[in-house]
Amino acid sequence: MHIPTLPAAEMNNSPKFVRRPDLSPVIRLQIACAAVVAQLSRHWGVITTLARQYAISRTFVYLLAANMHQAGRLLFRDPGTLPPPGDERMAYRYMLSLRLEGRCSLGAISTLMTRFGLSPSSIGTISQTLQRIGQLLPNTLSTHANEIRLVVFVSDEVFAHGQPILVTVEPQSSALLRVELVDTRDWEQWKQHWECLEDNGYHALYLVSDEGRALSKAQKETLKDSVRQPDTYHAIAHRLGPLVARLDAAAYTAIAQEYEAEQKITRASTKATRQQGRTAHTKAQTRAATKIARADAARYLYHCLIEELRLFDDSGQVRQRQTAEGNIETALDLLDTLGVTSITNAVKTIRRLLPNLLNYFDVARTVVATLHTSSCDPDTLSMLCLAWQWHKALIKAKTAPARQYCAAQETIYLDRANDQLKTPDDPMKATVYQQLDQIVHSSSLVECLNSIIRPYLNTTNNHVTQELLNLVMFYHNHRRYQDGKRKGHTPMELLTGTPQEQDWIDLVFEVIEQTHPMFFASAR
Repeated sequence: MHIPTLPAAEMNNSPKFVRRPDLSPVIRLQIACAAVVAQLSRHWGVITTLARQYAISRTFVYLLAANMHQAGRLLFRDPGTLPPPGDERMAYRYMLSLRLEGRCSLGAISTLMTRFGLSPSSIGTISQTLQRIGQLLPNTLSTHANEIRLVVFVSDEVFAHGQPILVTVEPQSSALLRVELVDTRDWEQWKQHWECLEDNGYHALYLVSDEGRALSKAQKETLKDSVRQPDTYHAIAHRLGPLVARLDAAAYTAIAQEYEAEQKITRASTKATRQQGRTAHTKAQTRAATKIARADAARYLYHCLIEELRLFDDSGQVRQRQTAEGNIETALDLLDTLGVTSITNAVKTIRRLLPNLLNYFDVARTVVATLHTSSCDPDTLSMLCLAWQWHKALIKAKTAPARQYCAAQETIYLDRANDQLKTPDDPMKATVYQQLDQIVHSSSLVECLNSIIRPYLNTTNNHVTQELLNLVMFYHNHRRYQDGKRKGHTPMELLTGTPQEQDWIDLVFEVIEQTHPMFFASAR
């Protein structure tokens, strides 16, 4: 049989798997029957012969044979072996719970299923079942009834064993909008990624991403009408933070060397040795003083840069973007004078990003203006804005003392706001926090989701599939948070505003029944 080949250009844009129209259901049944007979009679070589005869893979032949086995068990089973009503899906509940909630490997799931007398319990069947369920789940969210929704896109790349995964998140709800396993992370992949989201009803209000070349070019081609907000963390803290820490370490090393030079003077036994020690100590002292001054200056200027990213001044008003940009420019100029090559290179990159780096100031001004039109008192709103700013600082704080300080500051401003509210249970605080959460200037949420996805990727033995990512995405979007600011809610509830009454596993079963009504019957 001659199988026509496609030009390379067309192969890149064509699907990886195409259903062969020449392989009719009757022919597939004949192949499956021949394969089953060969397996039962142990006639070796028949699978390879069938694969060559029909120009198909041996894996496909084995799949047809497995489906025939399952159909046979369904048709010719003993009626007495039927599971009790309501229990036929219990094995799938265990399987999904262990894989996604328990984050168990396939081997661990097999062990636990065997222990509790649940079938299927073999690793191969469990893997195949989860793969089939993942195939029935989407990797892109869709709006209801072709509705168009404007949301913030937070997009980034996650890597699994060197293979890129494109992720887009809606930050307020933390809902995964699209998760896509790709071969390369070029700009065309990102373009298709966002176009698929638009086709499903989600359009970018604005985009938050790092400075990856593919991301930047795709945004200019696909989301050119949307504001792009560079990731402020990657722009400043990620670049300058390690360099400042390196200068601190060099200063401490120089101090230790100065101390050692001083100790050599006290241990000297001759006048000449003491004189040599004093000379060495003077040089070490000068070197330490230079490095200390450089490290102190770099750290001070670094903190000045971070401080200029604040949205609200001490009175709770949105700061002027031009003022913040001017202060950043001054700090960058002073950093340039330190004469450290690595810092100079980082400064050049930050200068290049600066025109767009504070785009979120404009978004904040719009959000606050909208809040001012509500019935909220201006002074109360100012206190709530400052409380929200300290709340964000609390989330980012790395040490216990810093978290305690930020929490205390947030409490102070909330108390001041509560004194001005009409009732103790006034919902204004929740409304203001919710509206201000629309202001996003960091893709750190993707990093958080990376920590959620990572345990599943680490149990795949270097074999990550789109079906697994579909499962993880569905679970994350429909699971209920147990703590944090989203406690008691699912991402889909927060995204759509519609309460979710069912457990996420029941929702998986609903999708399966809609797309593959015979799934559970054929699996028994």
